[in-house]
Amino acid sequence: MTRTAQTYTYLRPSAVRSTADGRSIGLETSGGATLAGREAHPSFFRGFLTYPQVTAAGLLCVADVAAARYYQLQLDSWRDPVVTGNGDRLRFESFSACCGVYARLDVLGDALDGDDIGHGTTNVDVNIPLRDALTRVGASDPLRLEVGPDEMTVTTFEGPVVEKKVPLPERWLRGFAETQVIASGFDLRAELPAAEAVRFLRALPRPGATRGASKGARWVVPAGRSLRATTRPVPGAVCLPGPERLTALSRVLRHATGLRIHGPAVTAGSGPVASAWEIGLPGMRLTLTLSPDTSRGFSGEGGVLDALAADESAEDADLVSVLLAWDPAVDIADLATQSGLTPQRVRAALTRLGTAGRIGYDTAEAAYFHRELPYDTGRAERDNPRLRAAHALVDAGAVRLDGETATVTVEDHSHRVRSAEGRLTCTCRWWAEYRGGRGPCKHALAVRIARRAAVTATAQDNTDTPTGATR
Repeated sequence: MTRTAQTYTYLRPSAVRSTADGRSIGLETSGGATLAGREAHPSFFRGFLTYPQVTAAGLLCVADVAAARYYQLQLDSWRDPVVTGNGDRLRFESFSACCGVYARLDVLGDALDGDDIGHGTTNVDVNIPLRDALTRVGASDPLRLEVGPDEMTVTTFEGPVVEKKVPLPERWLRGFAETQVIASGFDLRAELPAAEAVRFLRALPRPGATRGASKGARWVVPAGRSLRATTRPVPGAVCLPGPERLTALSRVLRHATGLRIHGPAVTAGSGPVASAWEIGLPGMRLTLTLSPDTSRGFSGEGGVLDALAADESAEDADLVSVLLAWDPAVDIADLATQSGLTPQRVRAALTRLGTAGRIGYDTAEAAYFHRELPYDTGRAERDNPRLRAAHALVDAGAVRLDGETATVTVEDHSHRVRSAEGRLTCTCRWWAEYRGGRGPCKHALAVRIARRAAVTATAQDNTDTPTGATR
């Protein structure tokens, strides 16, 4: 696995501190992007928490996921959550070390009472002493939240500079890209009131109850105000892959106002799929998105490959990126109007921008949102082995097109790629195993790239030929 050292620099450690007005959660920020450009230590909010104990529990849940490895049970290196200010809310995000669980806490305006909420993205320091202090936060004590250094610290640089060099897997970046593609295909499948949600979640197995990968996916279907287990997928069912991964929600169950479950449409023949489990909390939402199996990280799902293989999506992404704002929701129709692109091309452009971590997807509001991470838009494309292999096949002349079918020759093997129901199928082992459930194989990608190149060449040829001229 490719790993790079990501360095976070903080003016001092985050902490729960005593103040004249009570106590204050000070979340120190590292370098990030804002409306004014890059800043070393951006400040996003300063004010009181309406629900201090709930917010503390939600932050701990996001931090728990960042430190967990669910496939091979062990605590991993501490990684600092990403925080994004969207003007009316703060979003805290993290991935598990195995990249199979994505956590996001949306702290909405009703939970924040203070200065205007800023715009931008950065990392916040969540250290062990802060975690210990957050567990002791009470419900009734006045509590301030400061996301970013306070003015005294900015002026005097009081306290030591704290630097963390974190080994950051490249699959995290690819996980951010894949989750927004996968979640955009979800719909609300079930909604439970608080009592039923707590009863259901507390009955799930704990970590360690199963070893290694899940022994087959579990499925649940709505049954009145609750959920009923089923042994196989049926229309309307939701996949619950690796149910022990939801135990991170136990920190917030006492505050839960309900549970909403999101997932894709399934049929009787469907395989395991991802799902999103959203706990409603006073003034906020906490969502855990689970990969299709404990052994599968989001980084290998392949949902972005079709968009990355489209030549025009790179130019479209450059155009759309200029139009992005730090709004709570990205308006596809508005971007289409401003850019002159079709909504379909706007979505493909957003997918490409997602490979740099610049786009997320909120299942609760069925909308994309804008964030900024320190990655370029070509990094995930360069680091994706299937896409690299597909381009290599095209460059080597291994693709032979023949109408709706194509032949891809790899060494002494030939694979047939066919169009079926709007997607490409292949005779290779990858397709036989996953049936498109983890994105296209390298042969299908190569055919798609070759066909687009052929269409472009034909159009250019027609442009170069004068009207009425013959060849």
